[in-house]
Amino acid sequence: MNWWRSLFSRRAHEPLRGTPGVRRQKNYSAASGYSYEYFYEGFRDEGGCRCHVFTVSADRKAWFQLEVFVEDRAVDAWTAKHGRPLAENERYAIAKMALFEAFDERPDPAAMQAPIRVAAGHAEDLLARLGI
Repeated sequence: MNWWRSLFSRRAHEPLRGTPGVRRQKNYSAASGYSYEYFYEGFRDEGGCRCHVFTVSADRKAWFQLEVFVEDRAVDAWTAKHGRPLAENERYAIAKMALFEAFDERPDPAAMQAPIRVAAGHAEDLLARLGI
């Protein structure tokens, strides 16, 4: 249980990087029937993952933070297969595509509050949808 507390206490002190200069609200009409609004807040590297943080709402009243964890192993597997490293915008694309997939597949906004994790094979699939 101490590792759980240390994870959150460390996170509170570690600022997000890649924070947009202008915070822009974006919309996504999901296949689940919900329309979500979201903001990208930035990312931090932690414990073998890059954690991308989004602020999300389905009703413009209740907002919550949603974390998308892209495992370093996923990025390394893609790099090994394609012979080049992913650019920063491509790493962000993995997180954003995983977010959209969760919007489409999770049944309701309450289910959206669980973190999203992208493993090795999944990253390959998400980037392939973009032609990368």
